[in-house]
Amino acid sequence: MPIEDNDELRRILDYDRVAVIGASTSYEKAAHIVPAYLQRHGYEIIPVNPTADEIFGERAYDSLADVPGPIDIVEIFRPSEEVPDIVEQAVARDDVKALWMQLGIRNDEAVQAAETAGLDVVQDHCMKVEHGQLIRHPMD
Repeated sequence: MPIEDNDELRRILDYDRVAVIGASTSYEKAAHIVPAYLQRHGYEIIPVNPTADEIFGERAYDSLADVPGPIDIVEIFRPSEEVPDIVEQAVARDDVKALWMQLGIRNDEAVQAAETAGLDVVQDHCMKVEHGQLIRHPMD
């Protein structure tokens, strides 16, 4: 089951290094706004976008496999049907702790594969919103 519990969401939000699949150079897109917000709040953001050289002042990588060093969270800004391939890449790395599918992105098959491989999974939640509610301005 994907994580919904606030304590578990806080635990995941406590990680530091986030690879953003589908990070955008377009300032008005959620795939730019959300990671930029996270970067301003202390997260190390690693953009993954084969059409960009640099985003958020950071080198952009062509694929998840190209990202050096361990990754805590893979944040996904891609269509739901692309998520199974992203899960496969994340599992192949053997260093990813959590998979976060942004608001509107759901794939139950991918959730099952990721959880079977030992990854924590959040789907259909905005990381910026959850951070704002649970970390920056806790409501409980």
